[in-house]
Amino acid sequence: MCLIKDNAPRINALTIAGTDPSGGAGIQADLKTFSALRAYGTSVITALVAQNTQGVQSVYRIEPDFVAAQLDSVLSDVRIDSAKIGMLAQSDIVEAVAERLQRYAVPYIVLDTVMLAKSGDPLLAPEAVAAIRETLLPRVSLITPNLPEAAALLACNAATTESEMKAQGQGLLEMGCQAVLIKGGHLSDSESPDWLFQRGHAPQRFCAPRVNTRHTHGTGCTLSAALAALRPRHHDWETTVQAAKHYLQHALLAADSLAVGQGIGPVHHFHQWW
Repeated sequence: MCLIKDNAPRINALTIAGTDPSGGAGIQADLKTFSALRAYGTSVITALVAQNTQGVQSVYRIEPDFVAAQLDSVLSDVRIDSAKIGMLAQSDIVEAVAERLQRYAVPYIVLDTVMLAKSGDPLLAPEAVAAIRETLLPRVSLITPNLPEAAALLACNAATTESEMKAQGQGLLEMGCQAVLIKGGHLSDSESPDWLFQRGHAPQRFCAPRVNTRHTHGTGCTLSAALAALRPRHHDWETTVQAAKHYLQHALLAADSLAVGQGIGPVHHFHQWW
């Protein structure tokens, strides 16, 4: 599958997220994904995270005013075609990001509702969930929650069946989102179904076989970054989701070829080349 044509337009993409010194998630994973998909990557850091493949050791949150200053620096100078939002850490940062993205009118905004690291360590203050729900959801183009994140946003139990998952995706759409890609990786099925909900469209199911690897660190970051990098090159979210999932599937298939860390290793962002 050809994800990007040779004559594709130049894309400038922005990631707003926390860091990962081990390189598998956060800002580092986003920039790798942008580069792999031939988008020029820019970044704004919301938190310095001491983490590796085994877990999160410490989080240093950036002052909201400085997050806003970083956004002003980039958005006042660089044409940004799409943005991906990851870890926001606290409610003041959520509000700063929402205000700046609205002010500068970024065309496509993908919100990865990051709440927990793959290790289970918390990455979002509890009070910030309400800020995301009320401030960001109505302003972004697409959100990409997994099942625990969807449940937190809806204040309900996590879905355990695909039917419950679909109901929660529809519920998120009714909260004001423009579009929702709810991810079914936490289901116990042999397949990993995702459902896309958009206003005025019938829900669409996207599925891929589960990859037999434990190296899944940064999959959510990678998928949302891929969606942001690819959306300006596609006419709609359906074809964008197909292309992004294709990229992630092959990054997972190649994950075991890496040798990074002693825990849950990263996917292989540059699987096309090495």
